[in-house]
Amino acid sequence: MNKEYVDNINIKQLIGLVSLAYMFSFIIRLIWVYQFKDNPDFMWNNQLMINTNDGYFFAASAEQALSGLHVDNPRVFSMFTYGLVAITVLFTKITPFSLETVTLYLPAFISSLVVIPMILIARLYKQTLWGFFAALLGSIAWSYYNRTMIGYYDTDMFSAMAPMFILFFLIKSTIDFNLRSSLYAALAIVIYPFLYDQGQSIVYVMGIIYGVYMIFYHRRENTTYASLILIFLALTPLGLAKPDIYIVQTLLVLIAFAILQTKEFQTKKLIIVSAILFLIFLILGNVFGLIVGKILSYTIKGTEETGLHFYAVNQTVREAGSIPFETFANRISGSEIGVILSLLGYIVLVFRKPVFILALPLVGIGIFAMFGGLRFTVYAVPMAAMSAIYLFFVIGEYIKDVKFKYAFITLATAALIYPNIAHIIGYKVPTVFNKQEVKDLVALDKIASGKDYTFAWWDYGYPIWYYSDTSTLIDGGKHNNDNYIISKIMFSTSQIQAANLARLAIETYVDSNYSVVADTLFKDKNPNDMMEELKLPDYQLPNKTRDIFLYMPFRMLNIFPTVGVFGNLDLKTGNNLRNIVFYPAQPIKQDGSTITLSNGISIDAAKGEALLGKNNVTLRNFEVATLNKDSQTIVQSNVFHMNGNYSVVYLKSYNKMILMDNETYDSAYVQMFMLGRYDKNLFELVVSSPYTKIYKLKR
Repeated sequence: MNKEYVDNINIKQLIGLVSLAYMFSFIIRLIWVYQFKDNPDFMWNNQLMINTNDGYFFAASAEQALSGLHVDNPRVFSMFTYGLVAITVLFTKITPFSLETVTLYLPAFISSLVVIPMILIARLYKQTLWGFFAALLGSIAWSYYNRTMIGYYDTDMFSAMAPMFILFFLIKSTIDFNLRSSLYAALAIVIYPFLYDQGQSIVYVMGIIYGVYMIFYHRRENTTYASLILIFLALTPLGLAKPDIYIVQTLLVLIAFAILQTKEFQTKKLIIVSAILFLIFLILGNVFGLIVGKILSYTIKGTEETGLHFYAVNQTVREAGSIPFETFANRISGSEIGVILSLLGYIVLVFRKPVFILALPLVGIGIFAMFGGLRFTVYAVPMAAMSAIYLFFVIGEYIKDVKFKYAFITLATAALIYPNIAHIIGYKVPTVFNKQEVKDLVALDKIASGKDYTFAWWDYGYPIWYYSDTSTLIDGGKHNNDNYIISKIMFSTSQIQAANLARLAIETYVDSNYSVVADTLFKDKNPNDMMEELKLPDYQLPNKTRDIFLYMPFRMLNIFPTVGVFGNLDLKTGNNLRNIVFYPAQPIKQDGSTITLSNGISIDAAKGEALLGKNNVTLRNFEVATLNKDSQTIVQSNVFHMNGNYSVVYLKSYNKMILMDNETYDSAYVQMFMLGRYDKNLFELVVSSPYTKIYKLKR
């Protein structure tokens, strides 16, 4: 860099720039609060609710530590299992804020800290302003904002911020060649899994690249191998339970640092120790297995357990699918031009400062997002911002006038920031549940005990824990082969089968020490035969040890076909049992007896026919369901053609009309939620609102 870039920013000014970047990041995130603060449907306990399902997983653990709730839920862990929960509990106890307020604002408070390592990394090269401009962009860029906005209470707030601190200390150790910098990097590596264990493979690769870099450039220095000893010791898993592993590993790193600082060792001995630790790290850390497994977990297309074929969740999750270049670019930098500048900037940065090869795992995993899914883009955001802004500074070297130079850098940075802020303003993501849905779960809480179970699709598992203090069979982190069980219940055309399967599944789950129910039930049995046996009224069930509730929300209507995919399988072959037809839409036009839906389907309500694509099909049933003031379902029924293959349900109160096949029409969800029809010998309707119907199992 030319002399105009020589850093003359003192510590006081540095603190000012860091504070300014941090405030910018935080204030931008307040836009969402401003947009929704006056919406009563998004408020609970006088506070906006969070906007990510997974947040309730951590909130339930925090609530357990603070209030003693969820003690019977086997999936709610100790506050010391996750750093996010420990921090949440600490903030709730030492501040006057409620748990709802802490969980709402903590993502912005934590994630905005990413500006610190970004600015400090640039300062290592006497270019603090490079870091400042990059921090303005990186802290609010599209993907990073989406996963760290106010209300997005999840460990993602650490996903990119924590690795940037590790990167800073690793780079610093290559510049000042001070073992203390390596110590800080090692301690950051030890703490990282406590904050965000999903990114462990990225840190593993950073550690390996650090080792290669240090040996390539500084192989004759004792400090190199002393540093590697600390880093590899921090990376090596010890097989201990949380949080013991973090305490023990921190002590080991500190002891190793003290020994290396106070005694002189021959280079040969240091090389041997670092090499042994590296091998132990590779073996115990299952490094290559972890990295490959992480990739396969987002490319696998199904599961097969004990000879049975189950449907994999990542086949339906958008985050786990390949994405087009435009989406990839927007997520990382806010625009296609922005990501191209970032990639070019990174190449220039590594060419000029090879140590930035240490950031390759962050950049690489971001590029992998085009194949692995949206969730990976977040890791690359800070480094992409630093790379793009660095390129502006490189171009600025050719502008002689200092004022024009910084005017160019400022305007170019603003141009990259603009599309990201435009996205933030338009990104009006709602809260997970609305107020009435929460009221329904709180009503369930008053009926149920802490040891009871609620059967629901996995999307709703965590909020059900938090608001109703009941457990679930599947949830946002445990959506395995047991998805089949819930899907079967919701799509069952026999309410006896649904009731029997629910009781059998929960008692088996508890009795087997919370193993995967589907694997346990079908271990030595033909699943097809067993599902038929469950339709028998006298099926021999295990003894009842707790109550079971069926949670059927209106919001499941649009994903109902997806729910059906998991149970619509012959588990022996993996083949679909049938073609599920379920097309919800709004009626937008009526011409005589012909109703046109928003999805293009036309229905003749007089003839009992529907135009489905180019095919004219006959209807068996046409039901009009209306909710009265007590949220009871009133149904007007019409039977047109007994041999018709399709039925229509018009949910008049929601202005939703659904064309479906007859087997789906006969399913538990359609009959019990949409039409309010249920076997009173098997179920009791305990909660009913326009948004939810919750049934209690009687057997």
